[in-house]
Amino acid sequence: MTDNDNDNGTGNDTEKSTGAHRTLPVTDLSLVVLVGASGSGKSTFARRHFKPTEIISSDFCRGLVADDENDQSASGDAFDVLHYIAGKRLAAGRLTVVDATNVQAESRKQLVQLARSHDVLPIAIVLDLPEEVCQTRNAARPDRAGMPRHVVQRHRRELRRSLRGLEREGFRKVHILRTEEEAEHAEVVLERRYNDLRHLTGPFDIIGDIHGCSSELESLLGKLGYVDGAHPEGRTAVFVGDLVDRGPDSPGVLRRVMSMVAAGNALCVPGNHENKLGRYLKGRKVQHTHGLAETIEQLDREDAKDPAFREQVREFIDGLVSHYVLDGGKLVVCHAGLPEKYHGRTSGRVRSHALYGDTTGETDEFGLPVRYPWAEDYRGRAAVVYGHTPVPSTSWVNNTLCLDTGAVFGGKMTALRWPERELVDVPAEKVWYEPAKPLTTEAPGGREGRPLDLADVQGRRIVETRYLGRISVREENAAAALEVMSRFAVDPRLLGYLPPTMAPTATSQEEGFLEHPAEAFAQYRADGVATVVCEEKHMGSRAVALVCRDAEAARERFGVEGPTGALHTRTGRPFLDDVALTEVILGRLRTAVTAAGLWDEWDTDWVLLDAELMPWSLKAGGLLRSQYAAVGAASGAVLPGAIAALAAAAARG
Repeated sequence: MTDNDNDNGTGNDTEKSTGAHRTLPVTDLSLVVLVGASGSGKSTFARRHFKPTEIISSDFCRGLVADDENDQSASGDAFDVLHYIAGKRLAAGRLTVVDATNVQAESRKQLVQLARSHDVLPIAIVLDLPEEVCQTRNAARPDRAGMPRHVVQRHRRELRRSLRGLEREGFRKVHILRTEEEAEHAEVVLERRYNDLRHLTGPFDIIGDIHGCSSELESLLGKLGYVDGAHPEGRTAVFVGDLVDRGPDSPGVLRRVMSMVAAGNALCVPGNHENKLGRYLKGRKVQHTHGLAETIEQLDREDAKDPAFREQVREFIDGLVSHYVLDGGKLVVCHAGLPEKYHGRTSGRVRSHALYGDTTGETDEFGLPVRYPWAEDYRGRAAVVYGHTPVPSTSWVNNTLCLDTGAVFGGKMTALRWPERELVDVPAEKVWYEPAKPLTTEAPGGREGRPLDLADVQGRRIVETRYLGRISVREENAAAALEVMSRFAVDPRLLGYLPPTMAPTATSQEEGFLEHPAEAFAQYRADGVATVVCEEKHMGSRAVALVCRDAEAARERFGVEGPTGALHTRTGRPFLDDVALTEVILGRLRTAVTAAGLWDEWDTDWVLLDAELMPWSLKAGGLLRSQYAAVGAASGAVLPGAIAALAAAAARG
């Protein structure tokens, strides 16, 4: 295994052998390159071990472009076609086998580059058979009977010169067959990629960045139901990396996680901090920054109690896989996030993104790299759960979830129960390490770790929604909405929901009717609505009520001081201008929720109600006083005189 990519394994002639029987392991998603002189039996070998659709032959591609498989003048175009087809198969995640001589280093170089561009393994299977065997086989083929002897000799010379350097060229596995008997009895065995755990369906408890906070980890495991590292219901913990550095007890965290993984009770992917610690333990030169110095000091103290522990940690880190694809492909777990095109792929580029994410090349005011917001552009089907960049509170963004909630910085340690999608967390015992960048800011959205940015309303935006798919938002609409909401809406921290408006049916064609039930039901049916609920109409006002258990709950969950919730219209505006009256109504709702036992039944400190507030006059009274009272007073003053004038005019005829 290498520092660049632990996901795949390497090996020159790593196949197992028993006498003449050879087992050749081939990764299930890879580019298999057959290498051998003309007549060495590559095509026969390919047909015996691979599906016809998996094999791309240079001879076949010559036939496609020149109607003659032996027309060497068409080789350039033929290999263009071969590379194009191979690229399309690899992009689609298909095992691909290239059947050509491939004895020249330059031709192999293009194939290795093709594999790397699609983040799959290049694997070489070499048929290094004797010259006489190749000559005899060519002589038996009508289309090659006249092939000059020096062609095979040249192929073999080029092959022999490059055999020892195939791994240096980039091939991750190299299998060499040197006799007819070996080629005849070889068996190709497809191996699952190390990151492909789709057969594991959980349930899982995915745990965010720990950073040496051993006590908080034990508290979180206990809250999740684990007893001494095992769950009585058979759940599996999945750690997203960054187990070490900054916190008080990295060895304790490592012991717990390593023992759970060894017992089959947990999975773990590496974080960038494990990667750095692993290089240090191998004797590489690394900077003792960002908490590594504390971990080294803790390991030094551990050496006195358990001299073997340091080597066990090195082996554990060295065996970690960059990311896992789980639950039938519905779930991907990694440290720093992963775009869909990298899911299940195996390359140094994939590993680098899984460990560090992608940066813009800029640094912020705190000297930290500005990270590319890949999650905002994510449209993949698999849920991606990760950590790496601490956020004050976690929330789903386009089917991605960051679980690093800054436990070592005094925040909390968070886990996700899957497939329940339930979040569980425990608070940090203290601030163990002062962050270079504050977890929260006063800017709008700062408490959620995503402050409002001008780019959010610049240009055309595409928003991924759960039920309506992708929605396009034009710049002028976004700017107008921001203007209205910033001026007239309730505190955005308390604005969690805007209800949809009603969708009235078309004006009735029936004489004397504005709307008609028969036409309404017909329209619903045409729109694909299967169920219609009919309710008695009440004279109320649409209101959304956010009710917190108390002021402390409102402060803890929504970051507000004073209000115990919010009462707003369907457009986000305050339902009442009277703050005191709003609190009175919230108090009545709170009393009803408490009496119904909903706080305990729903295990929550806040509820959101979309309802009709009655009587309508509750809101109408304020409107009458503020908007219509003056009109009424003026009318009351002038109306008697107007009536008297009209009466006098009538008396005069």
